[in-house]
This record gives sequence, C-alpha cells and structure tokens, in this order.
Amino acid sequence: MAIHYYEQEVRSGLKDKRRLSAFINELVKEHLEVKQVNLGYIFCSDDDLLEKNRQFLNHDTLTDIITFDLSEQPAALDGEIYISVDRVRENAVKFGHPYNTELHRVIFHGVLHLCGYKDKKKEDKALMTDMENLCLQKYLNN
Repeated sequence: MAIHYYEQEVRSGLKDKRRLSAFINELVKEHLEVKQVNLGYIFCSDDDLLEKNRQFLNHDTLTDIITFDLSEQPAALDGEIYISVDRVRENAVKFGHPYNTELHRVIFHGVLHLCGYKDKKKEDKALMTDMENLCLQKYLNN
C-alpha cells in the first residue's frame, strides 16, 4: 500500500496521515479485489484545479475534487486525486461543516469514485453521499 499526500503551494492541515492511509486501504479492499493500492492525494488551489479541469475534462468550472483512475492492472488500484483546499474551505462554510469534516468528506469521495461509485444521477449521488457519511462516521468517531 502506498498512499501519498502532496501539497502544492497550499496547506491542507491534514493530520494523522498514517491512520487515514490505513483506513483508505481498508475501504478500498472492502470494495475491490486488489492486492496493491497506490494513491496520490494532491492538495492544490482553485486556480490549479481549474486548470486541470480545463485541460483534462474540458470543463471551465471550479470544483473541489478531480479523480483520475490510472490503474493498468486488475490487481492494483492506481490513482491521483486532486483536491482544491480553497474550495473545501468555502464549502465547509457554505454547508456549515467544520473544515476537517469537509476535507475528509472530499478525501473519501475521491477514493469512492475509484471504487466504482458515481455521482452524476440523483440516485447515484444519494448513494455516494450515504457512503461518504458512513466513512466520516467510521473514521472521525473512532
């Protein structure tokens, strides 16, 4: 298992990365039959993520997260998850959540995408939200 956290000119304030990595690894293995997990979480600014959104997805909108599945073998999950710290901070205020809770919600959201969860349709989004809440409950309350 290799889960790395990178900060590009921003500070995420993420704590206890070892415990979080172990939780993410278990989450992946509950959903996928993989022997290896290689994930990179890249914390960046709105501007950086907007550029990625334009470059790779042809979207000209701000977002809190973009997830790239880079897996080439069925036995390994490889991915990069870009998170806008600016957007997470704004969304925490907007939705009335502590920043730490919103940050972890987005972290779990990205890995859930890699586990096959979608969020484009209303029913898929509801299931994704339920899974995020379950992850938050398990992780933050232990």
